[in-house]
Amino acid sequence: MAPTVRGGRLFSPRPRVPEIGGMPTDERRADTRYADDQPAGEPSAATRSRIERSLAGRSRADRLAVHLIGSAEYGRVATSKRALPLLALARHIVSDGRVLLRMSRSFGCPDACAGSVVAYGTDNVGSARPGEALWSVQIVGQCEPVEPTAAQLELFGPVPPLADGEPYEPVYLGIEPQLCTVHSTDDGLERQFRHVL
Repeated sequence: MAPTVRGGRLFSPRPRVPEIGGMPTDERRADTRYADDQPAGEPSAATRSRIERSLAGRSRADRLAVHLIGSAEYGRVATSKRALPLLALARHIVSDGRVLLRMSRSFGCPDACAGSVVAYGTDNVGSARPGEALWSVQIVGQCEPVEPTAAQLELFGPVPPLADGEPYEPVYLGIEPQLCTVHSTDDGLERQFRHVL
């Protein structure tokens, strides 16, 4: 079956690599957009337009960091719980300059994140094409619970059925980036993303 576009999102039924969180590992879900459906580091035109609108007035480094985050779908949030470090997987989107997260309540992290300063990071280590620079992005900011709009829920895509063997109970959080850091294996990011800068 050929990929289809619905609501500005690409949906593909091709086989995929194993995933975390109870998603099927032997075939792609036709109702899900996967990171390799777009060239690495290149979000769709609709996503690019939304990100660019949300970055008005930010520094070059902040614009690059938020753009790179918007080009990936998953990352890791870092916080502390009972004075111990905690790292958890999250699905994310960029909306109005904020990074919105969807996490499973069963991860134990949403309660620790809400109302705290957290770090969030993502990279292209698993999706970079041969010869493409590797990059990682980290943001730090205040994390608060959010109620996503219908449009934002559509951008998140379908909720996975399971997380850690339990039904996936989504929790939505928002991070307003205060500190942004980008690392790369060469100086090609400025050239590759000059349309953002």
